[in-house]
Amino acid sequence: MATYGAEYLRRLLEAVEVFERAFECWLETQVEGDHISSRGVFPTVWPREGVTPAQVRPLELAVAEAAGAAARAVAVTGAYIGVVGLGQLDPIANWALMSAPKALVAPSDIRTTAATMRGRLRSMIADADAEADASDLPAFAPAQLHPTIWAAAANHWTTHQYRVAVREAAEALTVHWKVKVGRNDVDDTVFWQQNLSVGDPTLAVPKLVWPGDATDKTVKSMRGGLNQLATGLNLTVRNVTTHTGTDLSEQEGMERLAAYSYFARLLDACELLRGDGTHDVQG
Repeated sequence: MATYGAEYLRRLLEAVEVFERAFECWLETQVEGDHISSRGVFPTVWPREGVTPAQVRPLELAVAEAAGAAARAVAVTGAYIGVVGLGQLDPIANWALMSAPKALVAPSDIRTTAATMRGRLRSMIADADAEADASDLPAFAPAQLHPTIWAAAANHWTTHQYRVAVREAAEALTVHWKVKVGRNDVDDTVFWQQNLSVGDPTLAVPKLVWPGDATDKTVKSMRGGLNQLATGLNLTVRNVTTHTGTDLSEQEGMERLAAYSYFARLLDACELLRGDGTHDVQG
């Protein structure tokens, strides 16, 4: 099992507990069934008599939001359930299937999985706390990546779609800067090449420039390196994750997201120079 920091595991435990509370509140509006009563054909939950959609909807959305945060704990703890013909299923991410015909999960499955995750997470937290002083390995916390990167990747990352998470993060960063710069007239690679290239800005092509004295060796290195980094990431990461269907492992996804997070923070430190003589300081 992968090594996780105690604080990250505590956040996952909190997310599971939030999900449980939201789930139980929503279930108060539902009639609970099970796989036997549904006979494998009907839903395992359905609205109580007299409960209106307007009452159910906000509670349902609260469960969906909480599940988005808690589903990651299934992968971390391995608390999947086995479904005949489908293999391993994440019941937290798929909680809404209870309301569908031929429901694959029942309320008891969700409760059992949540309880299992709580128990395993508490055990993992205890182990992580015990080992904290003996290990210098840093814990990887995806949520601490650059906000633009993690906001785009989070939903896909927590459902283990690592290639899609990386692709969406790359797209989001480009869209963010195209909007900020005011350009939507070129492809992504060309956009980065033009807006990070050396030279004076024009009305059509503003420039993102690493701040400092242009004669300074470090500044010159950063300005040229940003252009090459942007082009390299676009060609080797964004294009590959967009045009191929081969998925990434969790480790491969982490490395690519980290590269984009670093790039995003460098861009935040740049100055935006416009052809009209104005400039914006980022950050």
